[in-house]
Amino acid sequence: MDPVNAIITFFQTGGPFMYPIALVLTIGLIITLERWMFLTAARISNVQASKKILPLLQHRKYEQLMKFTRDSSAPASKIIAAGLSRMFNSERRDDVIYAMQETVMETVPRLEKRTGYLSTLANVATLLGLLGTIIGLIAAFTAVADADPAQKASLLSSSISVAMNTTAFGLISAIPLLLFHAMLQTKTAQIVDSLDVVGVKFINSLSDRREVSSHSRKEDSKDSAKDGVKAAA
Repeated sequence: MDPVNAIITFFQTGGPFMYPIALVLTIGLIITLERWMFLTAARISNVQASKKILPLLQHRKYEQLMKFTRDSSAPASKIIAAGLSRMFNSERRDDVIYAMQETVMETVPRLEKRTGYLSTLANVATLLGLLGTIIGLIAAFTAVADADPAQKASLLSSSISVAMNTTAFGLISAIPLLLFHAMLQTKTAQIVDSLDVVGVKFINSLSDRREVSSHSRKEDSKDSAKDGVKAAA
């Protein structure tokens, strides 16, 4: 028997619960594909944006940085744009941090969207498989109750074998879904970590900028004081 016919026979002999399990598996695969494509695009855009953002931060070219982040759709760009907007309107470091945190709270749920469904679908597939097996066993014991004693053993063993197919298919569906869930969570965590790194670099750059400005003001004050002393002399 070729593999295709074996799969078809396995599916057909599993009973009616094979169909809802197949539906759960299909939904899980669709979610996995959609999330994988979305997260991959988000990661690529983040990497490309970071290559533009970090040099501008290093040289404190905030006007150019603001223009770039407004035109970019990368999650990192949105966070930096929020921080820059608040920085131009407020000198308080906490205000800038709160603005960036607000954007992170809006961005992260979009990255995590629907990923949690995969673990739920895996549990549903397993439970449907167990339910199908239990109902199949009940039907098997009911069927052999009035059968000839000589045939009871063979009928019962064949009926149990068929009933176990739903449990097997439930596990076959659940295990990949759990693996996909773990992979998507890891991919999401990597993107969130990259957002944290860019945000921290921006805050550090802002602090360095203020230190430089403060130092320049002190130097100007010293120069003014020296000029005043010379003029008085």
